[in-house]
Amino acid sequence: MIARDNKKRRAGHYVQQLAGYKAFIPKTLPPNPPITMSKEMWSVLSKADRALGRLDGSVATLPNPDLFVFMYVRKEAVLSSQIEGTQASLTEVLELEAKIIEPKKAGDAGEVVNYIAAMNYGLERLKTLPLSLRLIREIHKRLLKEVRGARRNPGEFRTSQNWVGPAGCNLGEALYVPPPVREMKFALGELEKFLHTDVHMPALIKIGLVHGQFETIHPFLDGNGRVGRLLITFSLCREGILARPLLYLSHYFKRYRNEYYDRLQAIRDKGEWEEWLLFFLNGICEVSREAAETSRKIISMREDHRRNIMEKFGTRSGNAINLLEHLYWNPIISVSSVMGITKLTYANANKLVRKFEAMELLTELTGKRRNRKFSYKPYLDLFRE
Repeated sequence: MIARDNKKRRAGHYVQQLAGYKAFIPKTLPPNPPITMSKEMWSVLSKADRALGRLDGSVATLPNPDLFVFMYVRKEAVLSSQIEGTQASLTEVLELEAKIIEPKKAGDAGEVVNYIAAMNYGLERLKTLPLSLRLIREIHKRLLKEVRGARRNPGEFRTSQNWVGPAGCNLGEALYVPPPVREMKFALGELEKFLHTDVHMPALIKIGLVHGQFETIHPFLDGNGRVGRLLITFSLCREGILARPLLYLSHYFKRYRNEYYDRLQAIRDKGEWEEWLLFFLNGICEVSREAAETSRKIISMREDHRRNIMEKFGTRSGNAINLLEHLYWNPIISVSSVMGITKLTYANANKLVRKFEAMELLTELTGKRRNRKFSYKPYLDLFRE
């Protein structure tokens, strides 16, 4: 076991600043004394590895795994943004993407759409650029583009002191004060080295350490939590643990939000890396099981809906099946978009939509006589909390 005094300071220490507050100066990774791989840690790590393997395998059985990824990215974006106080729902984000909501009226949904763009951009850039400070800045720039926080230096590490605490609090009242700029720059450089150093530890342990360290450094004036959670997904893909970006921990972090923040703070105050890693690994287990179950429900639902359509439409089911498959990509549609999908006239497209309503496949959203929009509610319900 690690001696109490050694453990307490192994993540770093607080230093009194001239302005009267104390800022945290993190130590470099890996922790010293090293992580204690107890029987419990090995057990949870093994469960997490198995859960990820089952998730990867279950999604591979989907007719089109990219459809699952498409929606799951959006769910993650909503939940990760909600942790930071946004109020947008999954439906509002899809409505914005379907141009039901005008961008200027989108509110918090615009922040979530930016998260989706940052996620997709980062995954694409990883094909040609290593996970690095440069990539982190690029992701941050897209995350804050033209939304709340756009004036807080998107794409640039901070050049002034920041702090964490209730809205309106000052440095003296902060719950946590990250390292000053000079120490922040050094810590970021060391974190980048750690990312690319073979430290002979399980990949999931390393990813958990990186997330905790990034949140401790807090290098941006805004968006640190969202960027830190994106790094988890990017790391899983970069390490080859997942073939697709399937694991999103924001659902778990939001469900246990207070514990999430308490575990991160306990790293700084008490050096409790092991306790944080157990929380992190248990989250991987829980979210992997939930995601695998969702993929199985999608397969079952798709088969049921295809069978119902074949029974209702018989030999004329071609356009209906075509529409159903399209709904997995765009679960919010209009009669006009159905015309484009099926090449039917407006009257026949409207008739098809009405049949889908009668079968409870589509639900009208707008309450209007004209320019109505419809959602594939059974599918969306699988991704709602």
